[in-house]
Amino acid sequence: MKINTPEDLDLTIAAARFAALGSEQRLAVLRSLVRAGPEGLSIGELGTRTGVTGSTLTHHMKILASAGLVTQAKQGRSIICAAIAYEEVQGLSEFLLNECCADSPSPCGDHDHG
Repeated sequence: MKINTPEDLDLTIAAARFAALGSEQRLAVLRSLVRAGPEGLSIGELGTRTGVTGSTLTHHMKILASAGLVTQAKQGRSIICAAIAYEEVQGLSEFLLNECCADSPSPCGDHDHG
């Protein structure tokens, strides 16, 4: 029986979140929600901004919500979608870069990370 270490769990979570972002449409949806801030957007406005509507948008929101990146909440007669995982999204980039150059003879300062 394999015992999962914290590093394995981090890898599993990061893989699930990267998989959720593995679609141009889902990435566009998350990006629009991040731009909208904590107030979020109605499902209709989100569809207008991204060009993703109907059952396709519902499908993508379900995947992003399962990865813990967004929420949906009924507010009156509207559904408000919001990005909730700003720290998690930042954590994904840190996941990739926190061991930068660990196995390289060149120091990290020699590389441009954006």
